[in-house]
Amino acid sequence: MKDKKNKRFPGILIAVEGLDGSGKSTQLYLVKRWLELSGHHVYLTEWNSSEMVRQAIRRGKKKNLLTPTTFSLVHAVDFADRYNRQIQPLLETGYIALADRYIFTAFARDGVRGCSSTWLRNLYSFAMVPDITFYFKLPSVIAIERILSNRPKIKYYEAGMDLKLHPEVYDSFRLYQTKIGAEYDRMSKEFNFIEIDATLPIEVQQETIRNLIAGRINLARYKNGAGNE
Repeated sequence: MKDKKNKRFPGILIAVEGLDGSGKSTQLYLVKRWLELSGHHVYLTEWNSSEMVRQAIRRGKKKNLLTPTTFSLVHAVDFADRYNRQIQPLLETGYIALADRYIFTAFARDGVRGCSSTWLRNLYSFAMVPDITFYFKLPSVIAIERILSNRPKIKYYEAGMDLKLHPEVYDSFRLYQTKIGAEYDRMSKEFNFIEIDATLPIEVQQETIRNLIAGRINLARYKNGAGNE
């Protein structure tokens, strides 16, 4: 993947990644509220949120029609639409954009499905590398139990059933999540993720994250949309 660090925008992009159940969404919401209350212009964007593509993805998943390549391509289209319509325009106007999952989610999930890492990085080469990427690191066994204790049903692709890892959905889910965790661990060094111990109390994680953001970004510059000046 080409280094997009040289393609800067006035705004700031902060992404969070990690296994389902790692608490990343909770932490990003708390960051959003903190920045908003401090007078910053903030926008939160989520994975699979493009209205244009969402229905096509939903239909393909419902009928189990997606091969690893088509699975990867439809999610890339979803992300490209979201990136071009939401993320980049906001960065161009000086917003702080918070991404609940970013291109690294595709790298992990599609990589486990057998897609080439080189192909994936080229596929998403239009997207800039975030200014900060937090990786909420959590042992897969803990993340899995958190999900299974709060969710009565695991969906087909969510469990990695298309990979034929195991005929039983919950065992397949465990194996799939473990493989995704290993992909994140490999990417952490490649993309200089900031690793957060997701086993720590929520307030401890949040304090660490806020200190890291304040230490790496001149937040005063982005107050009240000043980042576009």
